[in-house]
Amino acid sequence: MTGIKIDGKLIAQTVKDRVKKATDELKTDGINPCLATVLIGNNTASATYVRNKHKACEEVGIITKDHKLDESVSQQELNKIIDELNADTSVHGILVQLPLPKHLSEFATTSRISPIKDVDGLTPHNAGLLSMKKAALVACTPSGVMEMFDHHNIDLEGKNVVLINRSNLVGKPLYHLLLEKNATVITCHSRTKEIEKFCQSADIVITAVGDRTKFTLTPEMIKDNAIVIDVAITRFQDKLTGDCDYEKIIEKASFATPVPGGVGPMTVAMLLKNTITATSLGIQIGRQ
Repeated sequence: MTGIKIDGKLIAQTVKDRVKKATDELKTDGINPCLATVLIGNNTASATYVRNKHKACEEVGIITKDHKLDESVSQQELNKIIDELNADTSVHGILVQLPLPKHLSEFATTSRISPIKDVDGLTPHNAGLLSMKKAALVACTPSGVMEMFDHHNIDLEGKNVVLINRSNLVGKPLYHLLLEKNATVITCHSRTKEIEKFCQSADIVITAVGDRTKFTLTPEMIKDNAIVIDVAITRFQDKLTGDCDYEKIIEKASFATPVPGGVGPMTVAMLLKNTITATSLGIQIGRQ
């Protein structure tokens, strides 16, 4: 029996529709939600991601301010730009596109962003609030995954979830979001032994490795009617793919996400949602 496709494009559009409605309402009150992006260097993939984010903002009526910096920019110069954006009351959200050039500190950079403008949910302040169930701004990809569960009315309470990722961007925030829903979460990573056994006992497998030469989630590694969320995206054998072959996994899973067209569109949609949340936070403390 073939499982149900979790269509990220469709679900992302429902989020965008809600964001557009909220944006229009803010504009009637004279408030124009604005996202500032900072792109450093000439990384082609990063430039594409930023361009797609600007396009998505335009679709829902969010203003964007684009800051392109030279690869050689110093940490001090970058800090100064972030400080200026923090102080700019017309800017509600700040996104510094990662990864950064090696001479720049990701921690120092994300820590510099005002927590109420942190649309990526990566500041230590917001990461800490998430662990205490108090975060208003949460990392976009993990919150997008949770939106997918909500859309399909998938009850996470009591479910055994295997999460194959421990990064600050995906694994750690998603762990806390799943715990909030009373799931039992096991985090696996590159040092986990016999990862297949963990996957075979899981009700839900969320995988985000992104290197098919090192890891592939096969149908033999999941139980019948498991739910598979493939967060990864990589080029393998001349095509874009995730950590598993969707066509094979969906024959055994009850729900599964394709790649592309699964989690990816959700990440951008949740960025838009976070920008509106950040705008509302700014209004609440008189900094709109």
